[in-house]
Amino acid sequence: MALAPAPARVEAHVPSPPAERAPWLLAIALCTLGVLALVGALSGVIGAATTRAPAASPPPAPLAATLTAPGALAPATGQRAHGLGVIVGRPSAAQQSADARRFGASSQAQIATRWIEGFYPIYGVAQETFTVNWLLLASIHLQESAFSTAPGIYKGLNFAHCCGGPMQFNVTNGPPSTWRLVSDSYLYGRRPAAYDHMTATHPSIYDDFDSIMAGAHLLSADGAAYALDGSAWAAAYDYYGHDAGGVSYADEVLARAIGWSQHGFCINCGVEAAMVAAVHAAYGAPVLAALVPPAPAPAHKTGKAGGRAGNGQRRAPSRR
Repeated sequence: MALAPAPARVEAHVPSPPAERAPWLLAIALCTLGVLALVGALSGVIGAATTRAPAASPPPAPLAATLTAPGALAPATGQRAHGLGVIVGRPSAAQQSADARRFGASSQAQIATRWIEGFYPIYGVAQETFTVNWLLLASIHLQESAFSTAPGIYKGLNFAHCCGGPMQFNVTNGPPSTWRLVSDSYLYGRRPAAYDHMTATHPSIYDDFDSIMAGAHLLSADGAAYALDGSAWAAAYDYYGHDAGGVSYADEVLARAIGWSQHGFCINCGVEAAMVAAVHAAYGAPVLAALVPPAPAPAHKTGKAGGRAGNGQRRAPSRR
């Protein structure tokens, strides 16, 4: 008797293995997107909204600094570069007192290298445009706002309600104000493609490029050039004001710039006391001496006939 063939086995509850085509397509698509993202990041397409542009190294310092003989500083007078006369800051006594504390805090601030790199292109354009040593400009930038890191730099005015922005320009003196005189300085140079605090409208006292270019223009107008010498000192003195506070300001600003020119740009290095003393002896001391009138000589009592007179000479005998 022949056996009937067994019925075909039906796997009704076992799922069929999935097709492999879809996962392969997905993997290829993800790999393609990854490659495109990498290419975009390397080419700068992706991340273009980030304003900070990296710079490998600071601009070159144009000249080495040397100190001239003490007392060799000529007074800052007359018409200067770019058609501007001498522009002198005139801080009040209250502002000078507060500035002394502020400048001390600025010199002690710890600045990230990545942060300062964003200013290198601006310093370079300012140096090339106005033929001012960028180390002097950077030293004032540090003195005024700790490289734009001090509180309140990008809004409002300072405690004296007169000055604002990275370079602390006065917007209330005049008219015209100091800022108004140099606010169009950004037009002379090519604006970097990207940097922090780029404002929507120009000129702006809060825009890093606008403000730093104006600072370079002002230093140039007051006689600064590539050399870190007496002219640079006088320009820094004009930048702050013709008073004892301005002498200390210019001494420290120039000493820091000279130190950078000799030892390399150092963001968080302090100013050498010996260099400040040398700058003061060469440039600051003669100006400070002219600011402070000499004390009157003590009156000498004159003796009787035959005694010594006030000038140290023996008095002639009286003929009466």
